[in-house]
Amino acid sequence: QVQLVESGGASVQTGGSLRLSCASSRSISSFDSMSWYRVAPGKQRDLVATITSTFSTNYADSVLGRFTISRDNAKDTVYLQMNNLEPEDTAVYLCNARILTNKGWQRFRNDYWGSGTQVTVSS
Repeated sequence: QVQLVESGGASVQTGGSLRLSCASSRSISSFDSMSWYRVAPGKQRDLVATITSTFSTNYADSVLGRFTISRDNAKDTVYLQMNNLEPEDTAVYLCNARILTNKGWQRFRNDYWGSGTQVTVSS
């Protein structure tokens, strides 16, 4: 079983910065990708940023240029550096790890989730 533990959430003012961490109980090199999602009050879960095992990254349009996802394989930890925070960034941020498996013509996806860390941005 994989455990993902997020940390770093806090209350900050508009324009502030935070760095979230996601520590894995399993070597993160074993995952095909790791991502940060967020759930804002009354809204669905949205993908924020992804980093693959080959260090490719992609971001939601709403955070592009402000957030940076990175990984430290030696520490089995993924980070989300968040700069120039806005009230619209207020949410619970969840860490996800994904393993993709091909069996014949079928592809299977195993997702692992952390319990989340709260980020609150006040104006």
